[in-house]
Amino acid sequence: MTSNKTKWLLAGLLCLAPGSGAAGGQSPELTRASDRFAELYAEARYEEALPFAEKALKLGEREFGPDARTTAALLNNLAGLQHTRARYAEAEPLYKRALAIEEKALGPAHPAVATALGNLAGLYNARGRHAAAEPLHRRALAIREKALGPEHPDVATSLNNLALVYQVQGHYAAAEPLHRRALAIREKVLGAEHPDVATSLDNLALLYQAQGRYADAVPPHRRALAIREKALGPGHPDVATSLNGLAEVYHAQGRYAAAEPLYRRALGIREKALGLAHPDVATSVNNMALFRDALGRPAKSGLPYKHARAIWEKALGPGHPDVAKSLSNLAVLYRAQGRYAEAEPLYERALAIETKALGPEHPDVGKSLGNLAVLFHAQGKYAEAKRLIVRSVAILEKSLGPEHPLVGQSLENYATLLQKTGYYSEAAKQHARAKAIQAKHAPQN
Repeated sequence: MTSNKTKWLLAGLLCLAPGSGAAGGQSPELTRASDRFAELYAEARYEEALPFAEKALKLGEREFGPDARTTAALLNNLAGLQHTRARYAEAEPLYKRALAIEEKALGPAHPAVATALGNLAGLYNARGRHAAAEPLHRRALAIREKALGPEHPDVATSLNNLALVYQVQGHYAAAEPLHRRALAIREKVLGAEHPDVATSLDNLALLYQAQGRYADAVPPHRRALAIREKALGPGHPDVATSLNGLAEVYHAQGRYAAAEPLYRRALGIREKALGLAHPDVATSVNNMALFRDALGRPAKSGLPYKHARAIWEKALGPGHPDVAKSLSNLAVLYRAQGRYAEAEPLYERALAIETKALGPEHPDVGKSLGNLAVLFHAQGKYAEAKRLIVRSVAILEKSLGPEHPLVGQSLENYATLLQKTGYYSEAAKQHARAKAIQAKHAPQN
C-alpha cells in the first residue's frame, strides 16, 4: 500500500509582523526575529526557523499583549511551523488560541477567521481527524465566498481542502468538481505557473490515482513537478511531493525503471529538507520498501516498514491511518514468508485503526478486510475468509466504483476462494469479471 500526501494548503500561514511595519510599533528585535523566521521557512530550513518563531512570539506577547492580532499572527506562524514539522500536539493549542483571538477581535464572519479555521482543520486532517475537520472547512468556505467573492484565491484554498476531506473519505465524485473549480480559480487569478496551481494539479492527480485512472494522473503530476522545480528550486519538499506522486503512478503502471529514480530523489530531498524523523520521510521509506517488494527484492526482516511505522507512531500517534499502512505492509511481507501467526495481529490492528479513524465504509477498510481474508484463506479458514472478502468487495464497489483495479483484485481473490471450496460456477463468473477489470487497467509500457 503506497502512501502519498495530499497537499492541505494553509492559507495565511505566514502572517508575519514584518519589517515593513505592518504591525506598527514593534521593536527592531521582533522585526529581525520575524524576518529571519520567514527567510528560513521559505528555504524549508524548518529546524533552524524554530527558535526565531518562538522568540518572535515571546516578544510579540510582551510588546502587544496576549490577545492582540499581531500575537495571533505570531501564534499562527509558530503553529504552522510545528505543523510542517509534524509536531501536531504542539501546533494544536497554538492554532486554537489564534482562532479565539481573531474571532473575538473581528467577529465570526471575517476572512481572517476563515484562515484560522482552515489551518486548524488542516491540522485535524493531518492527524486523520477528518470528521472534525469537515465542518471547519465548510465554515471557512462559506465565510470566504461571502466576504471575498467566488473567484478569490482563498476560496480556492477552501475548495481544495474540502475536496481533500472528501477524497480521503473515499467520496471521489464529490471531490472532483471542487478540485477542478479550485484549479480554474488559481489558473485565472494567479497564473498558470504559480505553486498553488501545482498543488491543485497534484491533488487532482492523486484523486485519479485513488480511482485507478493512472493514465489520467500522469499529465497533472508532470505539470506540477515542472512548475515546482521552476518556482521553488529542485530541493524543495513540494518537489519531492510531485516526484513521489509521479513515481507511484509509474509503479502502479509497472514502469519500474521510470519510478525508481523518482522515489530515490524524493527520499533524498525529504531527508535533507525535513529531517530523518519527519512523516514525509516515512512515506518515502515505505514506498521504497514497497517498490523493492514489487521487484522481488524485499528486506526479509521488514525493517524499512518498521522504521516507517516508528516515525509515524511518534509523529502522528498510534491511531493514525498512516500507522495502519505500515502495519498492513509488514503483514503482507510476513504472509508471503508464511509467518501467518505474526501477520494476523498486524492486519487486525490496521483494520481497527482504519475503521475508527476513517469509518467502516472507507476503501482502506475494504482493502484491510480483503488482506485479512487472503490470510485466512491461506490458513484454510474458508468460512471466515468468505465473510470478509464479500464485505470487502461490497465496500470497494460502493466507494470506488465497480471497475476499480482494487475491485478486480478482490474479485480475483474471491474467485480463488470459491474455486477452492467447490463453488465452480460462481467462481468462473467472478473470475471473468475480475479479468475484464484487470484488462482495462493493464500496465502501460
